[in-house]
Amino acid sequence: MTADIDRVAIVGGGFSGTMLAARLAERGLASVLINRTGDFGLGVAYATPFDGHLLNVRSGRMSALAEQPDHFVRWLAVHHPALADPDGFAPRRLYGLYVRERLEAVEAACPGRIQRVVGHVTTIEPDGVRLADGTAIAARAVVLATGNPAPRTAEAGGSHRILPDPWAPGALDAIGTTEDLLIVGTGLTMVDMVLRLEAGGWHGRATALSRRGLMPRAHGERPDPALTPSQALMSAPLSQRLGEARRLARAHGWREVMEGLRPITASLWAAADLHTRRRIVRHLRPYWDVHRHRLAPRIAAVMDRLVDEGRLTVVAGRVRDISADDQAVRLDWRPRQGPAQAPLTAGWLIDCTGPGHAPEADPLTGPLLAGGRARLDALKRGLDLDRDGRVLDADGRPDPALFVLGPPARAAFWETIAVPDIRKRIEDVVTQIVDEPSAVST
Repeated sequence: MTADIDRVAIVGGGFSGTMLAARLAERGLASVLINRTGDFGLGVAYATPFDGHLLNVRSGRMSALAEQPDHFVRWLAVHHPALADPDGFAPRRLYGLYVRERLEAVEAACPGRIQRVVGHVTTIEPDGVRLADGTAIAARAVVLATGNPAPRTAEAGGSHRILPDPWAPGALDAIGTTEDLLIVGTGLTMVDMVLRLEAGGWHGRATALSRRGLMPRAHGERPDPALTPSQALMSAPLSQRLGEARRLARAHGWREVMEGLRPITASLWAAADLHTRRRIVRHLRPYWDVHRHRLAPRIAAVMDRLVDEGRLTVVAGRVRDISADDQAVRLDWRPRQGPAQAPLTAGWLIDCTGPGHAPEADPLTGPLLAGGRARLDALKRGLDLDRDGRVLDADGRPDPALFVLGPPARAAFWETIAVPDIRKRIEDVVTQIVDEPSAVST
């Protein structure tokens, strides 16, 4: 790519992409912000119209601006003063409005520096990107900020009673108020779907299955202080670290331990060797996720009530087979422990297993891998990146003008889905593109 093309192509118009465009504009650099729809700034997380879907992070940590940590709370104070509590959990719908207004404010202050394009990027080219309609967009750098992909589901013959993407418009509309459900996945997506259904009058029963049967834990009613990690927690062999974490949790509280680890997680992941990373992903990741990505206390109380009422049952096991007819869905499963169990049946099955990250099969990143311009990380979890978020080619060399931002960077940075983590990564990418322009020129 050449330096005389003085703009950046950003693929993806969710939080990561729009806030990167805003920061680049404020630093004097133009960008082309490309999104499949006109809903710039929302993505899946903030497109929900349901006010019962709350942020999973306290409002005081959700500023889009690192240098103004109270920016979102001040926005709430102006537009929704009753919700302007830095320790509260605002509706995600409102956060989407906040992100949109932030983008619009920068567009007004920096006219001409952000070009919005509604289109589908099909190819990453040496000098930019190409859209499905054949339009070529030249750029000095390309940033992939495509967010989380839809789930990958075994659809059992394409039955209408199996819902492979619960976030698709109208996906839940056909579920009757008294019908029972099967849910594959017991994480945050499962919680969101159950909340949405109950708010719409559903009062059936749901059985949710995952390999370990773990549900997200709750935040405390007030913020928990961070416990400074001990040396053993940061550098001992993995089994000893786990023992130390348990000891500290018993002595001080598990939330305090997690708060102490949160700012250094990415650096700990970067320092881990391949053997340690493999063990973390295989054995610890599910437990980390349910303690790290927590529920607002009010949401956790609803889930506890549903369990107590017998309307939500969580089981641990593996899916063996899914079949369906016009009336019901059957799920054959193997329990994690204990004897074999009878198949589960219900009127509907919802896939809440989460994003289906598969870079090799993705039409955008697959050709990059096949052509050697990119490679998978050693654990095959995603694209391999350097510490600045640049894509590494087949020989391990960083592409000076191809970056990945947000959830698709999960393999390199571990924590790439929460706003505080993405906010830091945005600043890193801006530094590379604006402050070190020779690094993105050839």
